[in-house]
Amino acid sequence: MRLLLLSNSTQFGKGYLDHAESEIARLLEGRRSLLFVPFALHDQAGYALKASERLSRLGIEVSRLEEGSAAPEKVAEAEALFVGGGNTFRLLDRLQRSGVIGAIRRKVERGMPYLGASAGTVVAAPTIRTTNDMPIVQPASLDALGLVPFQINCHYLDADPASRHMGETREQRLKEFHEENDTMVVGLREGAMLSVTGTAGRLEAVLLGGSGARVFRKGHPPEEVAPGAALDHPPSPAK
Repeated sequence: MRLLLLSNSTQFGKGYLDHAESEIARLLEGRRSLLFVPFALHDQAGYALKASERLSRLGIEVSRLEEGSAAPEKVAEAEALFVGGGNTFRLLDRLQRSGVIGAIRRKVERGMPYLGASAGTVVAAPTIRTTNDMPIVQPASLDALGLVPFQINCHYLDADPASRHMGETREQRLKEFHEENDTMVVGLREGAMLSVTGTAGRLEAVLLGGSGARVFRKGHPPEEVAPGAALDHPPSPAK
């Protein structure tokens, strides 16, 4: 398996996918075409055009996955897959309605490169329970692709000690997740990304980018992970 999971597709001060260009080029090395999944946005045609124009600069020809009964066959024929960001609930709903969950999982497990950004990264996890998005539609279930064994929270924000906002911090919300669930959660800050390689059950996830991540395990204090580190290091002793 080869996955590149971006917290965000656009970094402040840079263009679309610019901050991850070298890693994307490495992921797609040897591929000449890519299937883009624009289901997370309402304007799917416009979104696909944006991705096509950007990736053409890397010599990649992009085709758009359209909703419908032909979608699983298109996934089966793809050299590589890019699942774009937007609303995670809408993305998962469209993936389920198009019947491509199993097709994507099978192709990725057999080595098809998978590129995800934001919502496209969140759906690589077992469920979308740790997304930041509003449920603007109701998927059949919250179960997602399950390409990695941990949950992901994209655009992770650290608490601002000077803020007067009295609502829950992102850390508090993820601790609430562990009041009801056991799965590890990786909080990816803006600019962070995960390179995941290996086979199902024997994956290595390495943190890339410049901003680091915060890892949450039930019964353990949150841990900082620096760029270049693997996520399979032992957790700190429980307190």
